Amino acid sequence: MQISKRIKSLSRSQTVEITNLARQLRQDGIDVISLSVGEPDFTTPKEVIDYASLMAEQGKTKYVATDGLPEFKQRIQEKMKRDNGLDYELNEIFVGAGAKQVLYNLFMALLDPGDEVVVPDPYWVSYTEQVKLAEGVPVIAHTTADTAYKLTPEILDEVVTEKTKILVLNSPNNPTGSVYTLEELQALADYLDDKDIMVIADEIYEVLVYDGEHISLASISETMKKNTIVINGVSKSHAMTGWRVGYACGDSEVISAITKLQSQLVSNVSTPAQYAAVRAYDMDHTFLEEYNQLFKKRRDNAYQKMVELPYVTCIKPEGAFYLFPYFKETAEKCGFNTVDDFVKAILSEKHVALVPGSAFGYPDNLRLSYAVDEDTLNEAMDRLKSFIKEKLENTRK
Repeated sequence: MQISKRIKSLSRSQTVEITNLARQLRQDGIDVISLSVGEPDFTTPKEVIDYASLMAEQGKTKYVATDGLPEFKQRIQEKMKRDNGLDYELNEIFVGAGAKQVLYNLFMALLDPGDEVVVPDPYWVSYTEQVKLAEGVPVIAHTTADTAYKLTPEILDEVVTEKTKILVLNSPNNPTGSVYTLEELQALADYLDDKDIMVIADEIYEVLVYDGEHISLASISETMKKNTIVINGVSKSHAMTGWRVGYACGDSEVISAITKLQSQLVSNVSTPAQYAAVRAYDMDHTFLEEYNQLFKKRRDNAYQKMVELPYVTCIKPEGAFYLFPYFKETAEKCGFNTVDDFVKAILSEKHVALVPGSAFGYPDNLRLSYAVDEDTLNEAMDRLKSFIKEKLENTRK
């Protein structure tokens, strides 16, 4: 069987591959600690599971509207107004099988062959590959630690051309944990004001902000609201990664287009899963506050241990649940040619799974997820420290 050129050219998700490898090693009896996975380490709240089960028992297992269960769309509408100061009509809201699928639908609906999509680096692994699948051209806007890996109008201006169709903006950011301030978003909005560029604002980590506050780019002005599609979901906020429920809010014409595509793909997102999301959005906000404080404590612990490692520099993440340290010098001092080689070696020798920065377009860094319990995190950091110490001693002999 001849596989299509489209799929042959597609890169595998390195985060998924490393997580699967760690899982396989565990099944083989090896004590692997995975700091590679991008999901909360605890179970979906019981009341969410119970409600989904109840709805299924009551027969809520049939097809529903392609663009989403009306009850869930109403909850999204209420949430966007309450938390983000944004008013959307129900025909401006779309529910997909996770934020990842919503993004893919958007690229497929908005891009013609050759259209350019600006993606600031470091970037989540699927942005560029999805753009290519839609026959678009990903254009990387290079950011640095000097701006906390955040896009500025000056950086953006260097890559925008007459072919630019979309800008992808992720805040809080995966993999850096950076969060855009009001002033930074205003500067980008001012630059984009007279440009015919659609912004896809990926806000899936919205509730995980520890310093400052989350602000939606779409809330900056009416122009930005019109030209921005906001992406969000319940995966990260309510520990529901496996339920696969995400959504988009924005221009009704765009929502109609991705709904048309959805009708030919999966018809609708799992009905019980959408009822679970309804219950998640009905939960007391105390859950989210406790959840946020737990991850803030983990962030502080992981960051402090990371910056104590030799030759490592790292910005302090303001959100999400990742560290993205510069590791090139450490890797080289330990005798490795690349950070990728370092990551492979520590998995093999110390059984700690990390993700090389090359997966995010930034090969001199690596990503560490602190979405694990405190004991596991401490053990992983001890192994990392021990591994570096051993390698440094060996290179000095």
